[in-house]
Amino acid sequence: MSAPIVAVDGNDDRDFESSELGTKDYWDKVYDRELETFEDIGDVGEIWFGEDSQNRVARWLEKSAISPETSVLDLGCGNGAMLIELRNNGFTNLTGIDYSSGAIQLAKKVAEADGFKDIVFEVGDLTAEDSIGNCPCFSRKYGVCLDKGTYDAISLMPTSCTEARVSYLRIVKTVMVDDGIFILTSCNWTKEQLLEFFGKDFRLEANIPTPSFQFGGKQGNTVTTLVLKKS
Repeated sequence: MSAPIVAVDGNDDRDFESSELGTKDYWDKVYDRELETFEDIGDVGEIWFGEDSQNRVARWLEKSAISPETSVLDLGCGNGAMLIELRNNGFTNLTGIDYSSGAIQLAKKVAEADGFKDIVFEVGDLTAEDSIGNCPCFSRKYGVCLDKGTYDAISLMPTSCTEARVSYLRIVKTVMVDDGIFILTSCNWTKEQLLEFFGKDFRLEANIPTPSFQFGGKQGNTVTTLVLKKS
């Protein structure tokens, strides 16, 4: 069993164990394979949490008052599928970052294959203290930040998880405009846990409905998607 992860306030706030999904090496290998597969047969690879989760976020943005020209940053973009979906629906100012160079190579190829060479993809590490000064995309400000599983992966890191989560929060706050929108999807953390960690810097704007289940007379959700506004 791995050592417990200690929360920022000194209490152990994680009720799940670390995993290889929290390591860069794991994701580098995943995206190297998916890049090779895409080049061979055109398969874009897995959409994290599935297309339904992606579409729920896209539909919420479409129905909101957010302008299609608003700058959007996808935090941990993977194969770029989320941004391509938004581009298909009229959003034009799109940037994706990922700490895996293989993911960025794949995202660029998938976007270009769909005819979208205007989506910006850059390598950037949300867990490193010096990322803001070393990654060009972090020098810009965004009206919308999206996270579909990246904070989950950071939370699964076998070591330095607390520091990485704090670095992630600091970077997200820094790159967002005042009153910017942060849409966060998680399968590891509950709504209450997410609000406890992010609540000092963000307020809850909306809770996007996600599939629910019942077990032992109690109802729960497979994933949680929150719309937070920078406060």
